[in-house]
Amino acid sequence: MRIAVGTDHAGFPLKETVISVIQVSGHDVLDFGTDSEESVDYPDYSEKVGMSIQSGKADRGIILCGSGVGVCIAANKMRGVYAAICHDAYSAQQGVEHDDMNVLCLGSLVIESELAEVLVQAFLEARFLGNDPGQERHKRRTEMIKQLEREGKLS
Repeated sequence: MRIAVGTDHAGFPLKETVISVIQVSGHDVLDFGTDSEESVDYPDYSEKVGMSIQSGKADRGIILCGSGVGVCIAANKMRGVYAAICHDAYSAQQGVEHDDMNVLCLGSLVIESELAEVLVQAFLEARFLGNDPGQERHKRRTEMIKQLEREGKLS
């Protein structure tokens, strides 16, 4: 897979850890910055990662800020981007398996690098189950989310 990575200044301390896990796992990295702890605006990096998913240049994305909240809110404003903050391995895996999450959001002021490694690995190893026999409920629910995205309401 091609994984887009973006981070603001607060997320920067975990960036190399995240990129290393992606590469060791055999995936390609698209690095959208930032490259220092100099203050920048997190929506810019959510947008870069989101646009790479929308265009098909990336299969998934990982974005970081201090808490994970800001990048998550910004990313979820983009059509076709399904982002969630995950600070436990179950959510990082289940978010992909059940909800077709394509962007993992992490807070570098909330988690340590060891946990970041576990979360990124869980995210990368998971696959959406909605097309599997007996798992159709996940596809139905993600289609409902897409309807909300398009129309702002369910039926």
